[in-house]
Amino acid sequence: MAKPKPPVEKNQTIELTFEDLTHEGNGVGKIEGYPLFVPYGLPGEKAQVKVIKVKKNFGFGKLLEITEASEDRVEAPCDVYLQCGGCQLQHMSYDRQLAMKQKQVKDVMKKIGHLEHVPVHETIGMDDPWRYRNKIQIPVGQKEDGELMTGFYQKRSHNIIDMDTCLIQDEMNDRMVETVRRIATRLGISAYDEDTHRGTLRHIMVRTGQTTKDIMVVLVTRTQNLPEKDKLIDEIKDAFPNVKSVIQNINSGRTNVILGKETHVLWGDEYIYDMIGDVKFMISPKSFYQVNPTQTQKLYDQALQYADIRGGETVIDAYCGIGTISLFLAQKAEKVYGVEVVPDAVTDAKKNARLNHMDNAEFYVGQAEELMPWWRNQGLRPDVIVVDPPRKGCDEALLKAMIDMEPERIVYVSCNPSTLARDLRILEDGGYQTKEVQPVDMFPQTSHVECVSQLIRRKGN
Repeated sequence: MAKPKPPVEKNQTIELTFEDLTHEGNGVGKIEGYPLFVPYGLPGEKAQVKVIKVKKNFGFGKLLEITEASEDRVEAPCDVYLQCGGCQLQHMSYDRQLAMKQKQVKDVMKKIGHLEHVPVHETIGMDDPWRYRNKIQIPVGQKEDGELMTGFYQKRSHNIIDMDTCLIQDEMNDRMVETVRRIATRLGISAYDEDTHRGTLRHIMVRTGQTTKDIMVVLVTRTQNLPEKDKLIDEIKDAFPNVKSVIQNINSGRTNVILGKETHVLWGDEYIYDMIGDVKFMISPKSFYQVNPTQTQKLYDQALQYADIRGGETVIDAYCGIGTISLFLAQKAEKVYGVEVVPDAVTDAKKNARLNHMDNAEFYVGQAEELMPWWRNQGLRPDVIVVDPPRKGCDEALLKAMIDMEPERIVYVSCNPSTLARDLRILEDGGYQTKEVQPVDMFPQTSHVECVSQLIRRKGN
């Protein structure tokens, strides 16, 4: 029997009451049971909505006017919020953002992991959920009068929104970008044009150390030659004495990837430094280093608590990156083995271990799912395994290797609740019990949420 036709048509204007939120923060309302997803709608609100896309089982709408507002609605402070797309939740009170993220985790634990009995705690938020990002990488464009402009891309486009400030960036990042743009304009340095594949300056990246106040400026260029290079460096140094490093990265390809393979230090140091808790880290242009150090400490403190290290334990950190979690664990554990597939990250991890005088952490290049069975055959029996995989989660081979190594505890740090729930189900079926899940808001004003989960090996397994 043919399915009934959707009860709405494209370009139709309807009144809609929002009942829920998607994981991206869009409002969800239903017409005769047919769901419509509408950005910027909040549960409990009534609104005039224009239907912009109709599919068989659901549709999409555009918010025209709110007729009954939610008490959770706030005025977004960013001037370009509706155009930019970098943030999705500025129109929502921060308390509601935290509750939404907790609900998102609970929902996938139930639907995907069938683990509705597992406690999902309230999301750990920030006292001040603004100006938290320690890294900005922003495209450069050019106005008709030749002046350079910087700004993030408009949603679903490569049109740069001319902007001077981003309210989730460290203020120093904003000021540095503005200064570099102004100097480069005056020196006649051209912006890269992706249509013609001409011009010089593609992106400006700034990295700052939250505790050290160190600043690194990375100029991403299409060409090897950077016109007026010496003058540019001198003026940057004069404007900001905290600049420790000016670096050129060359990306000559027609690509959306920001950084190219070739990097040169134009002036200063190859690294800047920052602290998370008592651990010091070296940060290069390509280092994976968490962009919100305040929340990172809360995340890692939670991971350390779940690892329940009392001294004498052996720990494996699969997906160790530059050693951030490994070195936190090494403060208490007897031995930590870190595994990472990116050779440069492992080099940085070893340097960070030396920097912190930690000789009980070893780092290896390779796939954890290949190294761990070999270690097991050599007699290595970890007490704890920690994983912090990318958004796609863990490969099944890695989950099997973890189960086969039979650690007493597994700590799973995740940036994607859906793949977390999927992987927890596999670990549960392999003899582990998920004790609890703690969401942490690493990216306020956006729909992203990180989680830390503790799993205990069941007796008799």
